[in-house]
Amino acid sequence: MKQLTLGIVILVFTIACNPPKTTEMETPSKAYSFLVGTYTDQEDQGINLVRFNPDSNLFEVKLIAPGVKNPSFVISNKAENLVFALEEDMSQTGGNVMTFSKVGDELIPLDTIPSYGDHPCYLALSPNEEFLAVGNYTGGNLSFFKVGNGSKLEYLQTIQHEGSSVNTDRQEKAHVHSTVFSPDGKYLIVADLGTDKIYTYSIVSSKETPLELVSEYEVIKGDGPRHLAFSSDGKTVFAVQELTANLEVLDFTEGILSSRQRLSMLEEGFQGGVGAAEVRLSPDGENVYVSNRGEANTISVFGKDESGSYKLIQVISSGGLMPRNFNLTSDGKYLLCAHQASNDIVVFERNSNSGLLSQKAWKVAVHKPVYLFPLEN
Repeated sequence: MKQLTLGIVILVFTIACNPPKTTEMETPSKAYSFLVGTYTDQEDQGINLVRFNPDSNLFEVKLIAPGVKNPSFVISNKAENLVFALEEDMSQTGGNVMTFSKVGDELIPLDTIPSYGDHPCYLALSPNEEFLAVGNYTGGNLSFFKVGNGSKLEYLQTIQHEGSSVNTDRQEKAHVHSTVFSPDGKYLIVADLGTDKIYTYSIVSSKETPLELVSEYEVIKGDGPRHLAFSSDGKTVFAVQELTANLEVLDFTEGILSSRQRLSMLEEGFQGGVGAAEVRLSPDGENVYVSNRGEANTISVFGKDESGSYKLIQVISSGGLMPRNFNLTSDGKYLLCAHQASNDIVVFERNSNSGLLSQKAWKVAVHKPVYLFPLEN
């Protein structure tokens, strides 16, 4: 009996000193996926899917919806089983808005409906996923749709903007460039590059035509407002002024915009053509990132201080030509930048403390990528 007890003690000691190998303490490999909108030149081009896994040194691209003409903007619902894309084109009824069912890596076409304006360039899904807003650049208008049963789009209304501004080459008429829902879903804000205005519409879902104009915010003449982004609490709007390469920080209260700060994206002494494009906030809300095309080809990084004001803390090369769009991973660790002219997507690592970017060696070739939408699954 004593020998058996001793044997058990020795066995327990042996197991304790030599525990079985396990991976429980290891951090699982993190992979990121993005839908990629593009401009197309032939039938075997369209919507792509990019996968990026820094731990396994994986960066790959897969064509998942060929034959879609100029799908320059593509988004999904929260469940990621429904994808919306546009065809940036012109016709008697404008371009097209398309709906797909997403099954694994496959996109299955469900519905196509006119955008009712030439060259649609922006899509936004309301927070409750009831409405889809479309900005038509050349048409100078915005269209509003309801996402109905079976994911069919029901046309509700089109609002035509009128006017022009001082840049006769770019602002000869209205050019709607973005349509963005407030986080609470009560408002839609619309940047019009051609009229130098940001329009705020309230959304009255019970009405047949839900959008009603609340206010018009006029930027400095010649600015050309392009893209907009809300802070998570909906109290601040960040506006990119494409033609002057400025970031404007705006207070937003009950549908009314008022300017708080106006910040240049440019390094001191920069001389050359500009074309500010995309604006993104870091997941922690501490940094704002803006891309600049033209002769700059840079990403500008803004940091927030203790008072809540922002300042330019970095201007870094985008790593390619014409950085029309970029996006951050959901954890804020990486930023992927799409280059329309150099036909590639490059990766930056983001310092979580300072917000500063550093370009990594990862790069993947994609034909004219112009939009990146992150997927979580």
